[in-house]
Amino acid sequence: MSETDLPAREAMEFDVVIVGAGPAGLSAAIRLKQINPELGVVVVEKGSEVGAHILSGAVIDPIGLDRLLPEWRNEDTPIKTPVTDDRFYWLGPAGGMRLPNFLLPPLMSNHGAFVVSLGNVCRWLAGKAEALGVEIYPGFVGADLLIGSDGEVAGVVTGDMGTGRDGAPGPNHQPGMELRAKYTLFAEGCRGHLGRKLEDRFGLRAGRDPQVYGIGLKEAW
Repeated sequence: MSETDLPAREAMEFDVVIVGAGPAGLSAAIRLKQINPELGVVVVEKGSEVGAHILSGAVIDPIGLDRLLPEWRNEDTPIKTPVTDDRFYWLGPAGGMRLPNFLLPPLMSNHGAFVVSLGNVCRWLAGKAEALGVEIYPGFVGADLLIGSDGEVAGVVTGDMGTGRDGAPGPNHQPGMELRAKYTLFAEGCRGHLGRKLEDRFGLRAGRDPQVYGIGLKEAW
């Protein structure tokens, strides 16, 4: 199959396209619809379902939820387990020594926070977003950027389906869709696939310090 034989990409128009159905992307979608219910908002998620790629537990401060969804405490949610105790240890070859809590900075205190599964929280947020009219497309990878005539980001292209291991179109090939938008929000996590393309295209890393990773604490929840 040659490129000239490939079917043309379908295009859909939205006000806002959000890449990534994590806590940030879904919260943004909810807030947009709260501000203006008439906005056309779509969220694309590479996982087979919302939450499929968010496997970690977390301790979350509910202040953001209190402002976004003030009624959440009166509903059945996956946010059920409050933090009741914080313990900090200095670990060494011979064992661990507990550190007094009062010696630690306030940011180390989890008083008022909740222990959650982020995957379950995202699935709950997705239900809230869909109830407001947000369209969510799981199983769609944001494969490339759509660039407008003036060099601006004009949306994203989802990944092709039915390609071989070498990337060549197979007999069941289906081209990805163009999701065009006035605004595109990238919420795909730390330096995601499209995020790196944005950095390269617009020189977002020029003159910046390289990203640094370090491990200093071990948390048990």
